[in-house]
Amino acid sequence: MPNALVIVESPAKAKTIAGYLGTGYVVESSIGHIRDLPSNASEVPEAYRGESWSRLGIDVDNDFKPLYVVPSDKKSQIRKLKQLLKEADELYLATDEDREGEAIAWHLLEVLSPKAAVSVKRMVFHEITPSAIRSAIESPRDLDRRLVDAQEARRLLDRLYGYEVSPVLWKKVLPRLSAGRVQSVATRIVVERERERMAFTAADYWSLNAVFRVQGDPDPGEPSSFSASLTAVDGAKVAVGKDFASDGQLRSPDTVHLDEATAHGLARGLADAEISVRAVEVKPYRRRPAAPFMTSTFQQEAGRKLRLSAAMAMRAAQSLYEKGYITYMRTDSTTLSDAALRAARAAVSERFGTSYLPDEPRRYAKKVKNAQEAHEAIRPSGDQFRSPDEVRAEVPQMEAQVYELIWQRTVASQMTDRVGETVHVDLGGTTDDGRDAAFSAAGTVITHEGFRRVYTEGTDEEADQEEAERRMPSLAAGDPLSIDELSPSGHTTQPPARYTEASLVRRLEELGVGRPSTYAAIMNTIVDRGYVWKKGSALVPSFTAFSVVTLLERHFPNLVDYAFTARMEDDLDGIASGDREAIPWLSRFYFGPAEGEPDDASAHGVAKYGLRTAVSDRLGDIDARAVNSIPIGADENGEPVVVRVGRYGPYVQRGDDRASLPDDLPPDELTLDRALAFILAPSGDRTLGDDPETGLPVVVRSGRFGPYVQIGEEAENGGEKPKRASLLADMQPDTITLDDALKVLSLPRVVGIDPADDTEVVVQNGRYGPYVTKGKENRSLDSEDQLFTITLEQCLELLAQPRRRRGQTAKPPLRDLGLDPATEMPMLVKDGRYGPYVTDGDVNASLGKADSVETLTVERASELLQRRRDKIAAGGGKPPARRKSTAKKKTAAKSGAAKKKSPPRSGSQASS
Repeated sequence: MPNALVIVESPAKAKTIAGYLGTGYVVESSIGHIRDLPSNASEVPEAYRGESWSRLGIDVDNDFKPLYVVPSDKKSQIRKLKQLLKEADELYLATDEDREGEAIAWHLLEVLSPKAAVSVKRMVFHEITPSAIRSAIESPRDLDRRLVDAQEARRLLDRLYGYEVSPVLWKKVLPRLSAGRVQSVATRIVVERERERMAFTAADYWSLNAVFRVQGDPDPGEPSSFSASLTAVDGAKVAVGKDFASDGQLRSPDTVHLDEATAHGLARGLADAEISVRAVEVKPYRRRPAAPFMTSTFQQEAGRKLRLSAAMAMRAAQSLYEKGYITYMRTDSTTLSDAALRAARAAVSERFGTSYLPDEPRRYAKKVKNAQEAHEAIRPSGDQFRSPDEVRAEVPQMEAQVYELIWQRTVASQMTDRVGETVHVDLGGTTDDGRDAAFSAAGTVITHEGFRRVYTEGTDEEADQEEAERRMPSLAAGDPLSIDELSPSGHTTQPPARYTEASLVRRLEELGVGRPSTYAAIMNTIVDRGYVWKKGSALVPSFTAFSVVTLLERHFPNLVDYAFTARMEDDLDGIASGDREAIPWLSRFYFGPAEGEPDDASAHGVAKYGLRTAVSDRLGDIDARAVNSIPIGADENGEPVVVRVGRYGPYVQRGDDRASLPDDLPPDELTLDRALAFILAPSGDRTLGDDPETGLPVVVRSGRFGPYVQIGEEAENGGEKPKRASLLADMQPDTITLDDALKVLSLPRVVGIDPADDTEVVVQNGRYGPYVTKGKENRSLDSEDQLFTITLEQCLELLAQPRRRRGQTAKPPLRDLGLDPATEMPMLVKDGRYGPYVTDGDVNASLGKADSVETLTVERASELLQRRRDKIAAGGGKPPARRKSTAKKKTAAKSGAAKKKSPPRSGSQASS
């Protein structure tokens, strides 16, 4: 009997596989990645802290050797795996089959260092079923070092990019910003769309619709009337929305632009006209089913149909995969195995009959740009597909919806085409003033629904004209028609729609930027960094995003160039296939081409100098004021009006006049008139007098977080910040005096020294109200007045009392949203100190900029809660346990010192 240790990434996956393998196999989880580059200075081992590259974690002058460390929260799990390995004679590395999974397997091998007597095997599978797991055990392979090198090159590349470029943003835009190889390109895509919307000029136009009736009795089952639209006047095409350019002008001078008067005039002129059919064209109609899901198409459809973010969709799919319901969900393949084809065809035959089954299985071999994974499409697992009804009884609601979507798409891909007949009719007449008016109408009759019995592929457009069947009466050229109705209607062209997560994923895939398996993380990153916020499902860029993109476009254009970024993906694929070497490639990117090498686009550095030189050489050339300015227009006197991104948020400026902008203002809604209105609105700024100590003016102002007082002004070039203090609860900006202002500016106030231990006793005003503090002890004060009146003796008496909780009456919830479809826990919207938030009893999440209590959807609330859980987990701990009032606190262990000062090629195992 074998004595084998099987290591997978997640506990859920381990639990499922353990149930299939039985005795002789111990299945344990690594709980994700077990090593990475240092995330902060504290993770750098003592032996390396003196090295200039230690914070970067890559010795760029020594063949880009990485310094890998085991995070503190993974050390106990590593100890557990090592202990289990001592009792094993076989080690199966059963992480996912893609590059990331291969890299995790390699890191496990490096950290665990199994003895020579232990047989190490790489175990791969794309579905978690008894037969698939048994087959993977019986047919292991070796670790694929090419995939590991490709993933490591990708990780090092992203680290170099972020660590070199992000500090440029800190110095020239705002602190704590980040740049990333894919996230910056994704942000640029969103910003470019907003620029198009800002530059867009709307055009008004009119159309003329009519309802015509056949003369005589129609054939049985056929309609007697139909609608049609005016398409031409005197042979010239009538303009519709797509005929107008973004500047509001017609694309072609030969097109007729109907205004209101013309449209009504045509309607009156046709009231008594003789209308007849001019031509009838009949064409066959056929639509084929979409291919089974790969990662990107799955994310797009889950967004359109289930209103799930990319991250929520992938999380649900991950859970379904780990529980054995679907195949691996990170894939670029649309291929179905022979067993899957048989299972899908069996489901079609059983549910819909053989008339919906093609003679031969449909095979899809679409290869997307930069495809890397060699799995099947995403499909239900096993040789027989479980029905959605069966799965619905076993998993949470969100997972059940995702499974049904995958089941429908897979089954539909093996069904017959939707077929029918499309009729196009041209008709027209002459107005009473002699103008020729041409109308057209079209209808479709479906004779066989085919795959549409199961599934309809979504689109990003608001309407799909081919979705609905529309029957037309039998008509022939020359047939007379009567007019039932003529309806002129006005329209306004619309700017291009903002990207949603679904459409942004599609655009990234079209450009070949990034990997589909990383798109969900990219969406989260651009939101978390403040570059994008959601308005409904639309992605709205912040003004900070405009500044960052402007800086990169002007000074590091290659880094946000779509073709350049896609070429980098091609190069990384070349490393995975063995056609390229990782180290020379990284050197070329970072240092530029070596002597004698070409310095054209193939050098793929930033310009021809490499990333490091480009950053150091260009930093002094970057005009911070210029990149942080977004022109809006000019006033009637020609004075420029611009938006600027400042330390305390965006503001609009004209000359010396400025005004803060709301956080939730979409950039395209800031017109010139609205910008001037912000500037001209009473600011509430009022000079109260001069500070007697500094001689600087004391001003009361209204800020983003309420009214405050300030001494002096902030220097244009930075420097020391002026002292500020929020007004107390009983103070108003229009009545506050200089004495009042100086009182709040005097806080925090040192009341005295505790004679018992010579510790300062201080009172101050905080986010939860006034309080007294001494060392680590603090107690709340009863009123803000006590900040200025309480004595040392009173403070010490208060500090000597037991700590007590604030007595507050629980507020009723603002809304009950029902159960979270992801966790099936009840969700409530409550009112908090900093505004409304959603809670499931364990986790609280503030509503976003564009969220409102009244319109918050269940899906959006679930997304907010999950994002909050992810942030808690990313902070080094786990989300609070469900339905528990306290969580066990972890103590971070100190990193152990490495023995070697220069990391080996395989990467230093700094702590294990």
